[in-house]
Amino acid sequence: MLAAEVIIFRLLIGAVLGGLIGVEREVNNRPAGLRTHILVTLGSTIFMLISVDGYNYIGMTERIGDPFRIAAQVVSGIGFLGAGTIMKTGNDIKGLTTAASLWVSAGIGLAIGIGYYAAGITTTIIVVGTLMSLGVYEAKIFREKFRNIRITSENRPGIIGEVGTYLGKHGVRIKELDILEDVIKGEIQLELNFLVKLPIKFDPLSFSRGISQLDGIYNVVLDGIKIEESNYNKKNDIKDRD
Repeated sequence: MLAAEVIIFRLLIGAVLGGLIGVEREVNNRPAGLRTHILVTLGSTIFMLISVDGYNYIGMTERIGDPFRIAAQVVSGIGFLGAGTIMKTGNDIKGLTTAASLWVSAGIGLAIGIGYYAAGITTTIIVVGTLMSLGVYEAKIFREKFRNIRITSENRPGIIGEVGTYLGKHGVRIKELDILEDVIKGEIQLELNFLVKLPIKFDPLSFSRGISQLDGIYNVVLDGIKIEESNYNKKNDIKDRD
């Protein structure tokens, strides 16, 4: 049977390693933060301790069944907790990274529980480094491919759907949408902020002229520049700047 100090040490180091991952998630205001990651790692650590040393603790000399079955259930069971952090809004899915961090935290706890300190600590360092540093590179490399289209319109039923349909017909893929309301001269106006990926052959002026035909559209702004003749021409086509 494992000594009490060994058990306590493994539980403590499991909690610390889970906390390191949880701090990064907490700072970035993710659904599962510090406490959740600590509990996941701590729980998987104690499950592994029970799996490998539980028979000795209760004084059984003959093992019946598979002692690692409990640990195996942790790997599959953590999926239910991870699923709770995933949110789908339209075509946008958020929370996958947090769900993955919970899953790997469970693995770290299992490693610490069985005494694989080097594996658990190394994995934690890699996970924290991945979450902290690679996120910056992702934002620079991948987010630059997306553009912002801001459309100001009157507040009437169905206008958001009409705008979305128009974007889809012109091959504009919507990543995110933020809707703001503002009161100008006693009239409620909508500000639709789309994060989009534009098709290769995208003509801003043609796009603006077409969407302006919709009832209630006031203006269209692309990446902070209002789409109008004075700002855009054929030579200033988006495909020339990509």
